[in-house]
Amino acid sequence: MNRKARVFVAGGETLVGAALLGALHENGFSKLVGLGPYEPDLTDAAEVDAFFADTLPEYVFLVGGKSGGIGLNRARPADLMLDNLRTITNVLDAAHRYGATKLLYLASSCAYPKHAPQPLRVESLTAGPVEPTSEAYATAKLAGWKLCTAYRRQYGCRFVTAFPANAFGPHDDFGADAGHVIPALLRRAHEAKVRGDRVLTVWGTGTPKREFIYSRDLADACLFVMERYDGEDPINLGGGADLSIAETARVVADVVGFRGQLVFDAGKPDGAPLKGLDSSELLALGWRPATAFRTAVADTYHWFLQHCVTEGTVHARAAV
Repeated sequence: MNRKARVFVAGGETLVGAALLGALHENGFSKLVGLGPYEPDLTDAAEVDAFFADTLPEYVFLVGGKSGGIGLNRARPADLMLDNLRTITNVLDAAHRYGATKLLYLASSCAYPKHAPQPLRVESLTAGPVEPTSEAYATAKLAGWKLCTAYRRQYGCRFVTAFPANAFGPHDDFGADAGHVIPALLRRAHEAKVRGDRVLTVWGTGTPKREFIYSRDLADACLFVMERYDGEDPINLGGGADLSIAETARVVADVVGFRGQLVFDAGKPDGAPLKGLDSSELLALGWRPATAFRTAVADTYHWFLQHCVTEGTVHARAAV
């Protein structure tokens, strides 16, 4: 990638988008378009079209679209699906019509079948039903992959799809119920410590396993793939920590300094029993994550304290 090329991160205020913008700055990219208030509403076709017509981005990272944990997926499946479908169709169509050189679309590991063989290989995609609690969101993400493939086959567009492991880090959603596993646990552990609680209840049995990747490592993987991978088949972006929810909760509690007891509520849904990615293709190309899991959790908690806690009040997003 030419460091003077026009680059658009569609979803720059998301967890991965913020990390990507940081990585692009650090790597000398000087023509980033659509920053902050200048990013169009990705769900508005007219706004997206006008933005592409004006800026003509050459490289596009499509990481936008609402997401959340089990609680949000159960409460607002239609909202999540519609937001992602609109975002995907608007950005892919504009990137095609205005001649983007290359686009990387970030899907979600939620789109893998619930009982696919582990570790998850791209050959398993669409081979079975997905986890029911995230079915609407996962279906939208699968549609994005298939639309990328359709544009490649019909128009020769260099649209690449990647399926990342569970990302976490600065700029995450720290809602106690809406957020993903690690940010939600960080917030709840922090609040329990402040209150002096003796018990912290964690959703589910604690036995499901997840592969986690620090957002800054994932951003680095996205840049790596944009420059070195151009296949029609999706590529997995993993290689990070593979831990049970119980192990994850213990690391979070230790980082936060919560010294009480962890109790697992088996009455709450577990989600998929196991979810780790086969990222052998990415690793064979020479990429490796750079951040140890505990270090990444500690960095995330430090950011949370700086940006989401003001005068004892905890905010799900960065305080303004």
